[in-house]
This record gives sequence, C-alpha cells and structure tokens, in this order.
Amino acid sequence: MNTKPTASHFIGGAYVEDKDGTPINVIYPATGETIATVYSATPAIIDQAIKAAQAAQKIWAAMSGTERGRVLRKAADIIRARNHELSVLETYDTGKPLQETLVADATSGADSIEYFGGLAGTLTGDHIPLGQSFAYTVREPLGVCVGIGAWNYPTQIACWKSAPALACGNAMIFKPSEMTPLCALKIAEIYMEAGAPAGLFNVVQGLGDVGASLVNDPRVDKVSLTGSVPTGKKVYAAAASQIKHVTMELGGKSPLIVFDDANIEDAISGAILGNFYSSGQICSNGTRVFVHKSIKEKFLARLKERTQTAIIGDPMDETTNFGPMVSKNQMEIAERYVAKGLEEGATLVYGGKRIERDGFYFEPTIFADVKDDMAIAREEIFGPVMCVLDFESDDEVIARANDTEFGLAAGIFTNDLTRAHRVIGQLEAGSCWINAYNLTPVEIPFGGVKSSGVGRENSKAAVEHYSQLKTVYVEMGHMESQF
Repeated sequence: MNTKPTASHFIGGAYVEDKDGTPINVIYPATGETIATVYSATPAIIDQAIKAAQAAQKIWAAMSGTERGRVLRKAADIIRARNHELSVLETYDTGKPLQETLVADATSGADSIEYFGGLAGTLTGDHIPLGQSFAYTVREPLGVCVGIGAWNYPTQIACWKSAPALACGNAMIFKPSEMTPLCALKIAEIYMEAGAPAGLFNVVQGLGDVGASLVNDPRVDKVSLTGSVPTGKKVYAAAASQIKHVTMELGGKSPLIVFDDANIEDAISGAILGNFYSSGQICSNGTRVFVHKSIKEKFLARLKERTQTAIIGDPMDETTNFGPMVSKNQMEIAERYVAKGLEEGATLVYGGKRIERDGFYFEPTIFADVKDDMAIAREEIFGPVMCVLDFESDDEVIARANDTEFGLAAGIFTNDLTRAHRVIGQLEAGSCWINAYNLTPVEIPFGGVKSSGVGRENSKAAVEHYSQLKTVYVEMGHMESQF
C-alpha cells in the first residue's frame, strides 16, 4: 500500500503542501521504518484553513438539517465500503493489529457519522407558551470548531469530533497527532466525495505550536481535544482566555473492581480488554484492577495463563492480536514504569520486557501486590502494564478507587446487581461498565469527570457541546414601561 499522502494538508476541498514547515517523519511502529513525511503547518497554511472553514460553514449552516444529514450518511457509507483500505492505513499509522483496526476504528467512525447524520434533521428548538405571549428557542451552530486528535485512534477520533460538529452546522479544522497524521486526510477526502462544501472539514498537520495557534486564533469558536491532562490544562486555559467552547477528553487511571462473586473468566476478559487492547494505549483503560482478596490467587493464575496465549507478531497478519507500541518513546516510558514498579516492591507476575524484534514491541505486563501509593498505581502509563491490587470490603475499595485525580472510567464485575448499582453509584467516573469494559457504542455519552475532562462525546449529549440556543420572546400584547 502506498502510505505517502498526496500532500500534508487538506484545505478547501483539496490537498495543499508547504514545505517551509517542519518535516515530520511517519514511523511504522512494527518495523521502525519511515513510511511517509508530512510538513507542519506554517502560519499561512493555518490562515488558509481558517478562512476556508469560515466560508464553508456559512454555506453548510444555511442548509437544512435533513440535507446535512444526507451528506453525513453518505460519508458513513463510503467509509464502510472502504473499511479494509482505511484499516490497513490505520495499522501503518499506529501499529495496531489489523485484526483490531478492521472492527474498531473506521467502523466506529462510520457509526458516529451515521448516527449524527440521522440526528441532524431533528435538531429543533422549543415553543414556550407564556399566556397570550410566547417564546421559542433556536438551536444554532457555534461556527468554526478545532479538533485536536490523539495518536491511538486517529480515524475514530477524527470522526467522533467531526460528526456532531458538522451535524450541528459547524465547520471543522482537525489537527491529527504528529505521530499518526495519515488517516484523517482520508476522512477529509470522503467528506468531499459525499457532497460536503469545500472547506467544511480541513486537516492541518503540525506539532504543538500549530495546535496552540489554532486554539488561540479569535476566529475559532470551539476546541475539542483528546489528549493528556497536562496538554488539556494548557488548551483549556488558552480557550478560557477567549471564552471559547471546549470539550476535553483527557487521561485516566481507571479502577476495574472484581468482587468475590464475579464470573472469573468474564472479569479476566474485562481486565485483558481494559489493559492490553491496542497494546494498552487507551485513555479509559482499567489499569488499577482491584481483586477481592479471597479470589486473588485464582484470578492471577488464570490471568497469567490467558495472557500467555497472546499472539504477538506482524500487525498485518490477521491472527496477530497484540502489536507494537506507537513509538520508541512510548515503549521506553512503559519500560521505565516497570522498573519503578519493581523498585517500589510490586511483584512482577508476567512480562515486563521489550520483545527482541524490529519495531516497538513490549510484553503485556502484570504486576501484583501493588499498593495505592506506588507510581504504577497513581500515574497514567499508557502502555500494556496492568496493576492488580487486592481488597476486602466494598467501602474500602470504593474509597481507594476514588482516591485519584482522574475520573474518566470505572468498571465492576459482580453477579450481585444490587451491589453493582450501589457501587457504581459511588464511583467518581464519567463512563462506567457493569460486567463489561471499554465498550463505547455511539449511542451512549463518553467522557470523564475531575481531571479527566469536560463535556461529552457521542450520543445526543454531544449536541449540547457543538451548538448553542437562541431564545426569542414574542409579545402579543402592548409593551409597557414605568413612564
């Protein structure tokens, strides 16, 4: 497959290049090879993108919701028809196994665009009777939205951000992560092919300075970021200085609680999915696995058995279910945290080392006897490192689960549904699961509390973050005043 894009940026319905920008090499994580080069956006490119978005947004907002929905649904159909091609590109971009990208990336992006395409024609206001007078509300777009993506799900994130934005009548400028710049360009092509006005969805590449320029530009009305908490704080502060709308989907150190009555196999499946899918590079991962003391040894023994069956290899081989990490730097971060865990006295049950082959492979890693104050239990690693902690009582584990600055996700496994709802009700997290983990259908809101974010993605809840209400009062009688 030719992974080299036509040009670095997609603006105003066409590819655009400006080699005065800083070159960014695209590395295939499975081999360490450079497979493409793009150039960071210059100020001229950023200005061109904003002007294109402003012009297209006026045309798009003037269309009916039904007309906008028709374009979005066509884009979703095109994505599904090209799922294999888009999935292969996603694997080159991220290193994730093709087995995974075929079902979890472009397909979930298509689901989002289809969902909001169906919703676009329903975005109406309310009539409010006030005796003989009345009022009504009108739902209006915000204007130009900036989406800043993370490197773990480049196709999905481009769709999750653009779908509600476009459904509400906005335009979007999307900046992918500099580590995974290829996939969003294909989504831009598809929107154009589906009938979107030129400039409605633009892609600009760049490092952090490009994101900062977009966030700080007064012509931008909304910023949606998926990224780390430190980056989120900077972006949030910059947006606040100009009273911009924001959605922040940030990091986590989420608890996954396994009670003594849980189905062990299901709970282990949840722990594996919540720690080793995408080589552990998922913000909502349940990386603090609290296991009831009475079943801890049984849980660990079976967890190790099943982890040993992981098929590690070429991500383009559809039998591979565990691939490389996204970069050498990310692999080294995982390596350093393993060293910290050992230094602090945690027990290494499995893994913990680089895999001797080309690329950035790191073993799925399990720590037991982890204490709440250890670095591996408090800090987001963003790699395949699972921490197993034991507990004895409900109140104890709830307090410990909540003892973190993060609040993105939480999950519990138990056959006692009364306990399930009682415990979930006390966990401080935005996205929760009972007897499941990390399932995110577009119909349900996704997002965090505390330092893990602001606002919600997906579902009808996202509409509130990409639109605003205008209220109109209509006086049917005479206007009176005090003199």
